[in-house]
Amino acid sequence: MPDDSNGSEVRGTGRLKPLIQIALIVGPFLSMMDSSVVNVALPFISGDFNSSLTDAQWILSGYLLALAAVLPASAFLSKRYGAGRVYMLSIVGFTLASLLCALSSNLDSLIVTRFAQGAMGAPLVPIAMDMLFGGSAERKEGASMMPTQISPLLGLVLFLAPALGPTLGGYLVAYAGWQSIFLINVPIGFVSVLLVYHYRHELGDATADSSARFDMIGSLLISVGLVLVIYAASEGPLVGWLSSQTLPFLVTGLVLIVAYVVWALRKEHPAVNLKLVRSSQTALALTISILAAVVLFSVLFLLPVFMESVQGISVMDTGLALLPQGLATGIGTVVGDRISRRTGIRFTVILGMAILTASTAGLLALNASTSAWVIAGILTGRGLALGLTIQPLLIDTIGRLSGKEIPDGNTLFNVFQRLGGTVGISLLSTYYQLRVQFHLTEVLQQYGITVPINSVGQGGSLLSTLPAAVQSQLVNAEVSGFQETMMVLVAVTIVGLILAFFIKNSRSKEE
Repeated sequence: MPDDSNGSEVRGTGRLKPLIQIALIVGPFLSMMDSSVVNVALPFISGDFNSSLTDAQWILSGYLLALAAVLPASAFLSKRYGAGRVYMLSIVGFTLASLLCALSSNLDSLIVTRFAQGAMGAPLVPIAMDMLFGGSAERKEGASMMPTQISPLLGLVLFLAPALGPTLGGYLVAYAGWQSIFLINVPIGFVSVLLVYHYRHELGDATADSSARFDMIGSLLISVGLVLVIYAASEGPLVGWLSSQTLPFLVTGLVLIVAYVVWALRKEHPAVNLKLVRSSQTALALTISILAAVVLFSVLFLLPVFMESVQGISVMDTGLALLPQGLATGIGTVVGDRISRRTGIRFTVILGMAILTASTAGLLALNASTSAWVIAGILTGRGLALGLTIQPLLIDTIGRLSGKEIPDGNTLFNVFQRLGGTVGISLLSTYYQLRVQFHLTEVLQQYGITVPINSVGQGGSLLSTLPAAVQSQLVNAEVSGFQETMMVLVAVTIVGLILAFFIKNSRSKEE
């Protein structure tokens, strides 16, 4: 174990050295970016391997399913073997899996290596958060948890990475081939490994607890439950929520998750400790965080579809329009931390949710000719609002926990975020499809045209074969579907804003 002087620099004050912070940020950044970077590459991959897009979709689904399966075990691994050691092994595994993805010679091998990449990447976010928050430290109960200087880094990880994915993926695929979206992880991951190894004695491995026991039953219940629900959520928008390919998996997954809740509340050391949600304030913070995440990731998913298929904006310009949101979020985390220290978390979150509601409402004004620069401006406001909202809520939630509870708290937060975000995107995507299909069908029926439209964006492919009078109406129909979906998201933000008024301040004001 490191001596006290060394530990005080890293642990006692929570002031991690800059290079350690960078090393801990790299893993989560790569893991979260890889959740979205592959999206733009799917058509190229399926073309190279002569496979259908449906089959190639498993490159995305496999990553998310593996991540969901392993995520609940993160807290146990951190406690049993030490956060630093598990993080280093995870980033090594993720880097090697990325290399194998790039070297894949067929679709099956790529899907398998993507599973491995998702499994190895699962612990990176919660364990990095654990170490950044000082979860490996010996700290007093109720001590101040979060140093200001790592707030922007976490904000950039949580929000810039998903936004950067499509942009970076588009550039890499266009100029270096789809293999490059995986190869880029290798040198970055290697540098992170070297830094983590160099500072391994300062990352809490001495806190490894050999007496920690693995909750096998609980882990199976929640891991399988999460996998089934996320699988159903990915299939629902494609084949229908009541189809035999979706409903049985959804019901079974929900039953397993409910069974886990019953199990976890009775067991002393469950896989994911639900007892941490022991106060109404913690539950409230988690709920608002999930609502904000649904609003964030739904727009990141739906807006590119709208910009590319309806507005005809290129993939590259679409990606560039998404970038300011992530950058503004990093600024928002800094501003939000300072405001909450002076006025308390309640005012900060109310302000953030109010700005988020207003900026999300701004998306209602989008039409087929709205400039990408205007969209980027609206997204910048949303990014600032999200930084003001989610980061203070996360800090406040984790700040209520003791040092030993932080690994469980981070895992719990990530499970809630992953499940809420995935299911939210799927529900909004389904609603978007239904509204667009309804309006397109209305237009076509007016002209006696019976053309089956089964998915979003398919109306655009009809433009070259239909009369000019119909073309503009089809575009307007898709715009209407998008606007109606944004109305739902505005309603979600209003709910979050109302809930924010019930938050109680727990952080002391600065004099």
